[in-house]
Amino acid sequence: MTDSVQQHLISLLRAALLQIAPADADIDIALERPRQASHGDYASNIALKLARSLRRKPTDIAHVIVAALPSSATVAAAEVAGGGFINFRLHPHAKRSAVRAALESGSRFGCSDQAEPENVQVEFVSANPTGPLHVGHGRGAAYGAVVADLLETVGHRVTREYYVNDAGRQMDILALSTWLRYLQACGEQPAFPDNAYQGDYVRAMATRLHALEGTTLVRSARELEAHARSLLRGFTPSSNTEGGEADEREQRLDALIAAAKELLGADYARVHRFALTEQLADCRQDLEEFGVRFDCWFSEQALYDRGMVAQAVARLEEAGHVYLHDGALWFRSSAFGDEKDRVLRRENGAYTYFASDIAYHLDKFARGFDRVIDIWGADHHGYVSRVKGALQASGADPERLHVALVQFAVLYRGAEKVSMSTRAGQFVTLRELRAEVGNDAARFFYILRKSDQHLDFDLDLAKSQSLDNPVYYLQYAHARIVSVLNNWGGDATRLVDADLGPLAHEQEIALAARLGDYPATVASAARELAPHLVAFYLRDLCAAFHSYYNAVPFLVDDELVRLARLALVAAVRQVLRNGLCLLGVSAPERM
Repeated sequence: MTDSVQQHLISLLRAALLQIAPADADIDIALERPRQASHGDYASNIALKLARSLRRKPTDIAHVIVAALPSSATVAAAEVAGGGFINFRLHPHAKRSAVRAALESGSRFGCSDQAEPENVQVEFVSANPTGPLHVGHGRGAAYGAVVADLLETVGHRVTREYYVNDAGRQMDILALSTWLRYLQACGEQPAFPDNAYQGDYVRAMATRLHALEGTTLVRSARELEAHARSLLRGFTPSSNTEGGEADEREQRLDALIAAAKELLGADYARVHRFALTEQLADCRQDLEEFGVRFDCWFSEQALYDRGMVAQAVARLEEAGHVYLHDGALWFRSSAFGDEKDRVLRRENGAYTYFASDIAYHLDKFARGFDRVIDIWGADHHGYVSRVKGALQASGADPERLHVALVQFAVLYRGAEKVSMSTRAGQFVTLRELRAEVGNDAARFFYILRKSDQHLDFDLDLAKSQSLDNPVYYLQYAHARIVSVLNNWGGDATRLVDADLGPLAHEQEIALAARLGDYPATVASAARELAPHLVAFYLRDLCAAFHSYYNAVPFLVDDELVRLARLALVAAVRQVLRNGLCLLGVSAPERM
């Protein structure tokens, strides 16, 4: 089902343009709801957009367009408003048509097809598998899941992907943290660095590792620390670091990792693999329970195993965009909009995260995606130009990459802000949040704001069973309609054939017209990657329904009027169900 009324109005405008300005007939035509209902049902600024090319006043152009509009049984009037806007007033039957369309299309109402569907990859969450997902990750998960579903709903082919950072330093820190706790469980007493991973989940993993391996992975804590000290004595500060106490703490941690690798030998890979497997399994389960699914879990390590990182760097070298400095290999990212150049390969021969990210994005394009959407935390803002610059330097089209930034949600318990640090182990997990407020409230609250806007997550509001809670407000409307239909006791499937002519009340016509906005809202939300538009629409629809419910009786004696009104509220139920499903929220039949 497409937004047929709006498409019909656009076709009328385009037919008029073919007569008066054929050279501009392909211009993009948009419609919007006027701010004041007295101004009509839809408005277009097409005359303003044509003013420069036609070199005429927008008001004059608007009058010519209105005069050239083909006749239509849908349009009661087309009027020129201030500034050259064209306002359309629809016949009541045109507004009522959305009721039948919603009932006929059912769960497909709001879906559309693309003339040229794209292969789109949406990569989201992609949190380092170094600990449980926390409430900050939850917002990216909810946002990415709905964006992917929106794109599918409007006809695109979508692949949902999670990029597993399983090859970097953070995983080494987790492996070390787990092993040190394992040694403690085995009676050794190694010092535990305060910049290693501190959470109770690390102790739990260490306990499971001990149960699995027994004492086969035990090494002397004294020997470990002595070996780490000897490695530190040979440490020369890198020219790429700022130094200071924080850097020294990180270097001590790196020395412990290096010492653990040498002492464990081939066994280190077992510890590393165990920690990765444990955390990745926990992440998968958490997301599945949250209603977030992925088609592909892509391993960063696979890029190294297949030589793709080295190939990506070589591609930049061949294009003349890299240089050597202080033993490190640098990319001239400042030539592509970045604030400074970036290291691709350190002086010790190790590739940076940036190098593997370049390889990863080149692989995305090599897999044939027409459009790649990355959903990143807002703290990665500066990384956008860097990656796009590397793609351009590599000969790829950076415009095929769209990055949506998501602000982390800030959790409040009452007036108290909850701080979160994965290494320090001070965080509220996504699983804990879901247990406290439920999946529905979590999913809905996460997408109530634009993704790049700050979000305060009010736990007290999310848990409240009141109409102040926006998700409860929507679900209550759905359950209320189910109750009405149950009290009627008839066959709801027959309402699709009801005569809608008796829907003459002002609120009935307005509610039916609001239903007609749903397909266009879905299309806009998909185009703008803006799930909050659907949430706002559902909130407004429910406000209109509750107002109608309180003003007009449904189960009246007049059968024609009764069936028409029941058809209207059944259509509202269908749209509510469709919208809630799109947002990953349930539509309960009882509250």
